[in-house]
Amino acid sequence: METLVRTIESRLADLPVPVAVRLPAGERVGPASAAVTLSFKEWSGLVRMATGQIGRMAEDFVESRLQLEGRMRDFMAVAARLLRDTPVNRESNWLVQMLRRARSLAAHATPERDAQQIEFHYDVSDDFYALWLDPRRVYSCAYYQDAAMTLAQAQEAKLDYICRKLMLRPGDRFLDIGAGWGGLLLWAAQHYGVSGKGITLSKNQLAHVQRLIEDKGLQGRVQIELRDYRELDEPQAYDKISSVGMFEHVGQANMPAYFKTIHTLLKPGGLVMNHGITAGGVHEGELGAGMGEFIEKYIFPGGELLHVSHVLKDLAMSGLEMVDTENLRPHYARTLWAWSDALEAQLEQAQRVLGATGDDTRGDKVLRAYRLYLAGSAMCFEQGWISLHQMVASRPDGQPQTGALRGAQSSYPFNREYMYSCSTSSNRKPPAT
Repeated sequence: METLVRTIESRLADLPVPVAVRLPAGERVGPASAAVTLSFKEWSGLVRMATGQIGRMAEDFVESRLQLEGRMRDFMAVAARLLRDTPVNRESNWLVQMLRRARSLAAHATPERDAQQIEFHYDVSDDFYALWLDPRRVYSCAYYQDAAMTLAQAQEAKLDYICRKLMLRPGDRFLDIGAGWGGLLLWAAQHYGVSGKGITLSKNQLAHVQRLIEDKGLQGRVQIELRDYRELDEPQAYDKISSVGMFEHVGQANMPAYFKTIHTLLKPGGLVMNHGITAGGVHEGELGAGMGEFIEKYIFPGGELLHVSHVLKDLAMSGLEMVDTENLRPHYARTLWAWSDALEAQLEQAQRVLGATGDDTRGDKVLRAYRLYLAGSAMCFEQGWISLHQMVASRPDGQPQTGALRGAQSSYPFNREYMYSCSTSSNRKPPAT
């Protein structure tokens, strides 16, 4: 044990903020005035700290084998330094790739399996999410068009940015795959006059959006269904399609079928926006140091990340043409810190809300898991270990004369001016009152 304690003391001296460690026997190691204090109940936890297994440390925290005192921002600065090596996977051999694909096939074998995984995450508690999301409950990367924006302003900017990228127009048939709590679907209907349909696998989200549709008087123009994307069989194709924060749940094995489904649902010449988290490493796989296992167990069972180059390959193989791709990675880091700070400021209320579900023990674990998930994800985006891409694609109609430029074969203008020009605001309809 003495060797382990000396190793811990050596690691403490190399950390960016002062950290103290309380050993299982009660002895304290480190500075008296520490910004972060880690109290271990088991010696195995100290081994994990010494070897940089921060995902396993996170599991110890959730399971009450480790207590943490201090700000999450400080703890994540410590966690990043504790790593012995980059957690981004390096090149893997054919066997690892085959096993990864087999695991993906098993995790996403049926719509029912995916529905269970989605419910595990999104149906925790609407009231819990409302504590730290913006008022529209937009649970995806915000767009800080202006550095002075609040989270709520940046989320509205993101919603509008997506609508502009898709060139939404009054009367467009618009499909939102994975509609969440309805932020984009309702924004597109109120501000751009589309006829919108959203699908979700979360029963809580379905009920919430149905209430909003009724409250805002959008019956007949907007609808929401509890449905898997694989079950969509539409008699009429859509002009525009969005998928925001959803394709991370699709799985590597199902990615070709996912984009082929979008191709089928999109009318020739139409546009699709795929917005989602991507892997930081080209040789994708779950993050190392135990972080991937932690996310799989406590947050997103069945979640998989692909490098943007692999996503674009599957997109192209489906017959879609990528026309614009943008990396918003730092925007998601700031979004996640905003969520984390909001949750940290309301821990007692969060505990009460989660306790109201009837299982105090599970509620406490969920709260501890989300505290680490939000702050840890912010750190991972800042470090570049994961990323966020918006990919706009068209379904070429095969007619060279279509579009603003000959050969466009779609409504995409093949320049970016329309995304940023203030003139697009003239196409909006005023929000419903």
